[in-house]
Amino acid sequence: MTVQASGPARPRVRFNPFSAEFRCDPYPMYRELRLSAPVHKTLGMWVLTRHADVKAVLLDRSFSAGLIPQLVSARAERLGQSDVGRIERLGRKSLVFTDNPDHARLRGLVNRVFTASAVAELRPVATAVATRLLDSARAAGSLDIIADFAGPLPISVLCEWMALPGELRTRVGPWTHDIRFLLEPGLMTAADFARVREVVEEFAAALAEVLAARRRRPGADLISRLCATRTGGGDALSEEELIFVCIMCFVAGNETTKSLIGNGALALLRHPDQAALLRNDPENARAVVAETLRYDCPLQLTKRSATRDVEVGGQLIRAGDQVLVCLGAANRDPEIFAEPDRFDLTRGASGHLAFGHGMHGCLGGQLAELVAEVAFAHLRTVEMTPLADEFDWQDHSFIVRGLRSLPVRIRDVA
Repeated sequence: MTVQASGPARPRVRFNPFSAEFRCDPYPMYRELRLSAPVHKTLGMWVLTRHADVKAVLLDRSFSAGLIPQLVSARAERLGQSDVGRIERLGRKSLVFTDNPDHARLRGLVNRVFTASAVAELRPVATAVATRLLDSARAAGSLDIIADFAGPLPISVLCEWMALPGELRTRVGPWTHDIRFLLEPGLMTAADFARVREVVEEFAAALAEVLAARRRRPGADLISRLCATRTGGGDALSEEELIFVCIMCFVAGNETTKSLIGNGALALLRHPDQAALLRNDPENARAVVAETLRYDCPLQLTKRSATRDVEVGGQLIRAGDQVLVCLGAANRDPEIFAEPDRFDLTRGASGHLAFGHGMHGCLGGQLAELVAEVAFAHLRTVEMTPLADEFDWQDHSFIVRGLRSLPVRIRDVA
C-alpha cells in the first residue's frame, strides 16, 4: 500500500541541540517546533516533538533501537579505531540497543530479577546512604546538590545492591562517566575510543572476578540473582551478558538519576510554593519525582531508525531514516498536560514519557523513582538557599539534561 504524506514542514526556528541556549533551556525551542514543524527533517534525521508522534514511534517495533551500535561502528571506522570488539558487543548485547528476538530474550531473563519487590527492598539502603550524605553536609552548612548528594547516591545504592567489594566501588563512578560516551558516539574522538576501550576491559575484568566469587558463594545481591536466573527452558545469561547487564545498570542509570534529583531540586528552589507542599507533607516526595520527570526530564532525546516506510504526523519517513524523538518536548505538550510549563505537584503527571514507552521502557525506572523519592524526602528536612544566581548545565552530553553543579546553603527546617 502506498503511504501518502504531506509536503515537508518548515520550522520557524532551527533545531540545534548543541547550542548554549538549548542547553540552558530547550523548552522555548520545543514549543516553537511543536507549533510550526512538529515532524521535520534536519541534521540528517527526523525530529519529533509532539507527544502523540513520540509515543507512536516508541510503541512501533518497526523503529529499531539498534542505531547506536551501528553509529559506534561507523564512528570507529571513520577514526581508524579497529580494536573495538568488546565495545561493539556491549552495544549489540545491551537491552537498551537490542531489537527482538534478542531484546525479548534478554528482557525476559533480567525482568526476573528487576522486580518491584526487589527494588522496594532497597529503600532502607537508599535511606541510609542519603542520611549519611546529608549529615555530612549539615556539618559543613553547605551542599553541592549534584557533587555531594545527587551524584553519589544512585552509585552507592547500585554498589550496595550488587554487593561490590570496597576497592571496586571507588572506581565505578569514574568508569561510568567514561563509558557514557557510547550513548553518543558522534561526540567520540580517537582518544575517547581508546579510553572507553580501556575502561570497558578493566570494568569487565573486575566484574568477572565478582561473578566467579558469587558463583562460589551466592548471596541475595543483584549479581547472585542474575547468575541464578533461568527461563522455564533453562536459558541463562552468558558470562559476558551478565557483565554487560551490570555495566549498563551504571551507565544508563547513574547520570539520569543524578540529573533527575538535581533538576527536581532546582525546580523546588525556583517554585517555593511547591517546595512548601513537600516540606509540609513527606508523602509529596513521590509527586516531586513524577512532576520532575514530566517537567524537566533527564533523558531529553533518544534515537530510532525506521525499518520500513511509514507516515508519522503527516510526513513520510523512509526505511533507513534516523528519527530523533524529543521526550522533553513530548512531556510539555499542551494537548496532554494543561499549563505544561508550570511545575505543579498536584497535577499527577501521569502520561509522561521520561522513561520511554513500549518494549524499550526503562528497566531501571522504578529504581530511579525510589532513589529520587528518598532524596527529596531528605532534602525537605533542610532549608536550601542557592549560592549562585546562574546555573551551570553540563555540556558533555546533548541527550541528557542535568546541572554540572548546584551549590546551596542549608540549615535545618525549624
